[in-house]
Amino acid sequence: MELDLTNASLPIYEALANETRLAILRELGDKKKSISEIGQKLAISNALMTKHIRKLEEAQLIKTEKGSGQDWKKKYLSLKTDFININFPAKVFPEMNLTSQSVKIGHFTDFKAEPSCGMATKDRLIGALDDPKSFLDQERVDASIIWLNNGFLEYKIPNPLKNGEKIELLEISMEIASEFPISNNYWPSDLSFYLNNHCIGSYTVPGNFSDVRGSLTPQWWIDEFSQYGLLKHLRINRYDTSLDGEKLTDHNLNEIDLDHSDFFTFKIAAPATAENAGGLTIFGDRWGNYPQDLLFNFYVSE
Repeated sequence: MELDLTNASLPIYEALANETRLAILRELGDKKKSISEIGQKLAISNALMTKHIRKLEEAQLIKTEKGSGQDWKKKYLSLKTDFININFPAKVFPEMNLTSQSVKIGHFTDFKAEPSCGMATKDRLIGALDDPKSFLDQERVDASIIWLNNGFLEYKIPNPLKNGEKIELLEISMEIASEFPISNNYWPSDLSFYLNNHCIGSYTVPGNFSDVRGSLTPQWWIDEFSQYGLLKHLRINRYDTSLDGEKLTDHNLNEIDLDHSDFFTFKIAAPATAENAGGLTIFGDRWGNYPQDLLFNFYVSE
């Protein structure tokens, strides 16, 4: 979720400025829960729960859905976002200009995929399941979800710099999860990120999520299969590399010269040798919870 300092963002700030509502959000950090379960644990009356839920729903922070089967009378809450980024006015960094590039997840230029693996468009599967040769199918460019048990996806990105410009900060955002046959909300995977074959950092994604349907996930996709991922923001500047604002490594743009080439490569890998070898799932703009593919934001100076 992207916020700014305009009045349009006030409902979100107001929803977060309350200890009880923050406690409700913390309860939803790992899975959906019933309203009655949360109210009982936090000792909140039904009337107050209704008030707080309405505030969080208006802020687009949570969603409510009815139970199924024996739980049809219950209502369940789940998070609608797992990341909030506040964009301060551009005048904070007047010397930088922003250029953005969106890259389809199926536009990879190199790959390694070991079963279980596969791809799908918003309408159908691409090729055969668990067949790495399907990753060369011509339909792959339209992929909205890609999964692999171990291996990597590599993308070749055109450099947007003009003469005399220099990249001060590169931000790469992506919706990702681990990979597990069917699905497993608690299946960690160690993922590594590379720029021009330099490993700039690693992150352990906690699971492959199917507790609720992804807001963009096509209806033909089975409920028990991977539904959505976590939106992660990888940033590398002249000093270090961070993920969602937390420092990962000291690797920086001074080590990886992106300013003097027409192209550079970005690779995300799920190594079979990792401590948590849990695979990779990546989501495109028509799957999961976020209407985006791989997004590259270049903050450049002259």
